[in-house]
Amino acid sequence: MNETLSAVIPMLMAVIGGLGIFMLGMKYMSEGMQAVAGNSLRRMISLVTDNRLMATGAGTGVTVLVQSSTVTTVIVVGLVNAQLMQLHQAIGVIMGANIGTTITGWILVLKIGAWGLPILGVAALVYLFTRKDRPRFIAMAIMGLGMVFFGLELMKEGFAPMKDVPMFMEAFEWFRADTLGGVLRCVLAGCILTFLVQSSSATLGITIGLAATGAIPFPTAAALVLGENIGTTITVLLAGIGANTNAKRTAAAHVLFNVFGVIWIVAIFQWYIRLVAGVVEGVHGADPMTMTLATAQDPVAFAAVMTAAIAVTHSGFNITNTLLFLPFLKPFARTLERLIPEPDVREVRHLKHLDARAVSAPVLGVEQSRGEVVQMGRGTQKMMEWIRQIGFDGPRDERIIQKTFHREEVLDNIQSEIATFLTELLDASVPHAIAEEGGQQLRLAHEYESMSDRLASILRAYLKLADRQLELPPDHLEGLRQVHDEIARFLDEALRAYEQRHALEESWVQSRGQGISRQIKMLRRDHLKRMTERPLDPQLSLIYTTLLTDYRRVRAHITNVMEASVGGITSGTGKPAGEETWTPAASP
Repeated sequence: MNETLSAVIPMLMAVIGGLGIFMLGMKYMSEGMQAVAGNSLRRMISLVTDNRLMATGAGTGVTVLVQSSTVTTVIVVGLVNAQLMQLHQAIGVIMGANIGTTITGWILVLKIGAWGLPILGVAALVYLFTRKDRPRFIAMAIMGLGMVFFGLELMKEGFAPMKDVPMFMEAFEWFRADTLGGVLRCVLAGCILTFLVQSSSATLGITIGLAATGAIPFPTAAALVLGENIGTTITVLLAGIGANTNAKRTAAAHVLFNVFGVIWIVAIFQWYIRLVAGVVEGVHGADPMTMTLATAQDPVAFAAVMTAAIAVTHSGFNITNTLLFLPFLKPFARTLERLIPEPDVREVRHLKHLDARAVSAPVLGVEQSRGEVVQMGRGTQKMMEWIRQIGFDGPRDERIIQKTFHREEVLDNIQSEIATFLTELLDASVPHAIAEEGGQQLRLAHEYESMSDRLASILRAYLKLADRQLELPPDHLEGLRQVHDEIARFLDEALRAYEQRHALEESWVQSRGQGISRQIKMLRRDHLKRMTERPLDPQLSLIYTTLLTDYRRVRAHITNVMEASVGGITSGTGKPAGEETWTPAASP
């Protein structure tokens, strides 16, 4: 017993230490790649259209850079919630994410394991002594890569004595994937391990470490990999509990896609792994099904063959499963909509259940919060429309009144959550440009929330007029209508500029804002003149001037939104690099 413990303790210490360095390396590699390829990530997400191949390609590319299919899926949930992506588009991205996550296996196929520590050391020195953002984050990514290989080497060293410990080998016999029961046990073990570690890349590293040292045969490793594909969906599934309908549908799509794939692969498991073995034998000249550490001439060559076999298994499964699902993408989305219908009561979107995962991908996290800022802008647009119906078009509709006040509460809630989300996001090591955009979004969210407060005040003023049976003179009412419509158009232009990332000409912004201010001043002056000519109801006069003041404040908030919008405000014909200078069409 003591001999067993003396063998097991050093082994566990090496495995745990190697796993920790491996996972930290994945994190650094992911953060460095995100920071360097931030604009590429944005473009990939924006390429997601109804073209299913584009959506799948975008999901693959983003996951290769982020190094986590779970993070990609969570970000996609946020974009669907923000109505920046349709459900069937999101499913395409999720399929691509499953392909992208297999890149970890192919990274480990590279025969540079022994160079992990030198790569780590050199990159760490560059990272510590470089002050410029781009070289620093490139060094961070390379440092992460070095840690991945160094951690894997430590795990291999820890697993190497395992085959000499009878207790472990007897346990592994129970997981031999030579029968259907054995395959299912391995799938379950891979699923549970991935859920516990919360990283399919980490469990893949463990699987490769076990297989590369001969502790488990290739079929067992292949079955474990299948289980890891299910385990990686559980985190997203848990995030969907208590979340809104779109989050539940997207999480369900991720789970069903992977579970269905595992079911059909398990049904043909023995044929599939023989096919994989044939591919690997054609490249490496060795059959992973029959090759053992004892028969291999070189332990390094044995490890290379096993690693390649596992990488092919992982990629082959996800690529084939994606090709099977692609033709049925839209029907699959419609099926999910029937299985998880919209609730009778309209939901309020939340970010909280996405925070933890999005923070690990700050470049995509700001894109997610950007979608929520856009939704805040659209919310104020709807409030403007509803207030016009109540104030000018009539008759009084209690349902629209309640919707308007409810929308103001929703915007308060979203602004608070965006602030929390971005605060956590910007606490991470992020490029300067991402920090700037996060600060910009905080300001925009504050402006839209303040604007919604003013709009609620305007609605209350119109309701007071109706409740107290006070009627504004026709010219006063027409003047308010013109101001309301002009501000609504101003808001539309501001939101469109932000959505389309247009730079705005300073002269146009100032001219438009000053024009609305002049309108309001003229109405106030005419009102004061009317009061000197004949008496007006004091309450009517107070409500009217309150309306003018609130409209002027809404105009000021819109101007602030334009100043904070993407690309800022340009002076004259100058424009930021890569941005189109845009002067909106003149108002009718």
